[in-house]
Amino acid sequence: MNDLELHEFYENLVRTLRSKGVLCAITSGLACVHYGIAESTKDCNLLCHTSSFGTLLDLLAETKVEGAACRYRGNISPPLDARWHKGGWTSHFEWPGGAGALLDAFGSSLREALPWEDDTHGLYAGLQVVAYMKRTDRDKDWPFISSIGEQMLLRQDGRGWLHLYDADLLMELAAANEIPDELLGRRPLLQLVRERSEELRYALSAERTYWQELDHLRMRILRGALRPYVLAVGKAGRGQVPAFREQHRIRVEQAEAHLDPRPLASYGIDRFIETARANTLKSISAGLVKWLPDLTEHFRRFA
Repeated sequence: MNDLELHEFYENLVRTLRSKGVLCAITSGLACVHYGIAESTKDCNLLCHTSSFGTLLDLLAETKVEGAACRYRGNISPPLDARWHKGGWTSHFEWPGGAGALLDAFGSSLREALPWEDDTHGLYAGLQVVAYMKRTDRDKDWPFISSIGEQMLLRQDGRGWLHLYDADLLMELAAANEIPDELLGRRPLLQLVRERSEELRYALSAERTYWQELDHLRMRILRGALRPYVLAVGKAGRGQVPAFREQHRIRVEQAEAHLDPRPLASYGIDRFIETARANTLKSISAGLVKWLPDLTEHFRRFA
């Protein structure tokens, strides 16, 4: 399969799920391709309502790609089970030898404060959801966020002001467009755009650092929680790769014994926010603190 055929395969998965009444949407990299923000990607990130995980599991079990059956990817993937996904876990699948098809399933959108289910467009998650999904600790994801923000403004969606991280672009757009007052509370540094302040560049860098510190800490917490589970899954598999249904059964069994379903809640959401903020303050000027947004609500659902 080439990239276009892979994309059609992923879209057909969503069409099939939708025909069965499943609330789901493609997000992240493939959504960026769909919206014209990225050129290509071989994997698919899928948001799926946790009440429909059984239907998704059934479809994955029966779907082959170039003769290859689906399976969980390695020992590290948590099970596709609502108990863990509601706590912030994701599940990872592959079709080995099947043209490189990869699927990551999410029961919750990462970092978005509002339900993703309220913001879908066709087979895809809305731009707002995608912009928050892209706020990772990987530098390569950040140019996409500004592109999303610009596209949202072109579509007359004022929330695009929340996603612009290019100071020059912000100033250019603000010269021709009004920034809604209600967004200043959600993103304080927009006041610097209104004032055309030279401090804007530093405030943007500080805000980005804050988001990246949050994602870095989130991943560190998840990796710590995963260790006993990964070892247990490896032992249970005895070096073999069981059939898909057996893989799932083993993962649920080992997760019940070894995997915290809500690791961020166990760490403490307030502590999580405060720690990331403290780490951010180590690398920014003290005067920039007032421009950092309050991001607590973006993670409260995992409490």
